[in-house]
Amino acid sequence: MKFTITREKLLDPLQLTSGVVERRQTSPVLANLLLNLEEDRLVITGTDQEVELTVVITDVVVDSPGEVTVPARKLLDICKSLPDGAEMSANLEGNRVAVDSGRFNSFLATLPVSEFPNIETGVYEVSIALPVQELKRLLQRTSFAMAQQDVRYFFNGVLLEVLDGVVRFVATNGQRLATSFVSTGAQGSHQFIIPRKGVAELVRVLDEDSGEPVTLNFTANHMQVDRGNVRLITKLIDATYPDYSRAIPSGGDKVVIADRRLLKEALSRTAILSNELYRNVRLMLSPGKLDMHANNPQQEEAEETVTVEYEGDSLEIGFNVSYLIEALSAMKGDTVRMTFSDPGNACLLEDLDEAESLYVISPMVL
Repeated sequence: MKFTITREKLLDPLQLTSGVVERRQTSPVLANLLLNLEEDRLVITGTDQEVELTVVITDVVVDSPGEVTVPARKLLDICKSLPDGAEMSANLEGNRVAVDSGRFNSFLATLPVSEFPNIETGVYEVSIALPVQELKRLLQRTSFAMAQQDVRYFFNGVLLEVLDGVVRFVATNGQRLATSFVSTGAQGSHQFIIPRKGVAELVRVLDEDSGEPVTLNFTANHMQVDRGNVRLITKLIDATYPDYSRAIPSGGDKVVIADRRLLKEALSRTAILSNELYRNVRLMLSPGKLDMHANNPQQEEAEETVTVEYEGDSLEIGFNVSYLIEALSAMKGDTVRMTFSDPGNACLLEDLDEAESLYVISPMVL
């Protein structure tokens, strides 16, 4: 196996595929990338056995086709360190790959191609086509609310639901929830849970917008996304997602209209002196204003008042301030509507410029 390529043509594909490779692996070969050199193209694959990312490069000079696995981080670091416009070559010599560029010469160890795993997906049963910008919007509005390493493993991902011509994304960690939808005309009724890492890699694949729709293909256990010269395959979480609709409050009688940016900035300042462990903030709502207060075990405290549109009864309620800030950051409109009922029930946040998205945050005990 031997090929020649410019640094710039190789760098982005290496960064994409190396991003899937975990620094700690259960098998040494999982630290490697699979390089498959065909007659007119180079195919690079990285995997952690849960997520697989493949990039096809056609701007390569093929001297001798073949396959080999090489250390992902080391090859990426070599490529990064070369000067712009450098031409580099890779040549399999015995059980090592010689990587050369100008006066630089190196040898990378290889592992058998037969040990490199691939994800067997089967025949795809469901296909969903979405405009790139809509898919990115759905992910941006929801993915921040996923859990991290929750024992309820279905919370460690994003729910993609197809129902009545609507594609909806939902993410929750049990204390907060974010949901957004787009009308597509998609047929059938389906639910798929995309794991956290699959979501992160999907965001990276969507980073460049070619203007063409993205098609998500599903089996019961896998999702595949083809994007130009990139293919992403991720295993899905095998679980039944809880009924998220029951977590969305209704009937709240205390409706607050506020400037989203001013509210977010005030919360961010107040949060500086909140308890680092619990991140709690106290909100005191009264006609025309919202007072916020935070303190910590070092006897430090902060408070600020924001002018809001509100004419109801007074209310005192506590929240994780990070959850409030992240929900407000996910919104893009100028105005937010917050609906409360009492100190023991969740708050509903809505972006008045985007009715498709909802955010729910459960209160904390003060």
